[in-house]
Amino acid sequence: MYRNVPPTLDGKMRRSYVLWKEYVAPLIVLEFVSGDGSEERDKTPPSQGEDGNVGKFWVYEQAIRVPYYGIYEVAKAQVEVYHLIDNTYELMPPNDRGHYPIAPLWVELGIWEGLYQNAELPWLRWWDTQGNLLLTGYERADVEREKRERIVEKLRSLSTEQLNALGIDPAMLD
Repeated sequence: MYRNVPPTLDGKMRRSYVLWKEYVAPLIVLEFVSGDGSEERDKTPPSQGEDGNVGKFWVYEQAIRVPYYGIYEVAKAQVEVYHLIDNTYELMPPNDRGHYPIAPLWVELGIWEGLYQNAELPWLRWWDTQGNLLLTGYERADVEREKRERIVEKLRSLSTEQLNALGIDPAMLD
């Protein structure tokens, strides 16, 4: 996750970070397990990899040196977060909220169970350091829409004279 990475690459929406195009190592890498998680936890160095295969864990820890590495197992609703300390990943314990503080970003990473994108699942989500869930753009838009609807309802209860005194055209409330 890097603040200055544009949402598109070569004119297409990106789904991943491309180190050889960015030239800046990310602060955090989040791997979503597709199998049993062994690929994401593989510490095989280049000298021992069969057919030149190098373990993802080794690459992030020793080659790229990503400060935070998370492995999310959707099927188990479980996340592991590692922090690079003295060139070695250490498994971070969750805080008392069950989240993992990512101090440089002033956020916490954790699992939220709920409805999102029409699916009731455990989702990997961000919270602020006080434990408040950071809303997605869609969620923020919903909150703002609900606020506007409440304001309009309150305004509709006012008389035409009261609305005019506030500089509001009653026709705008229809």
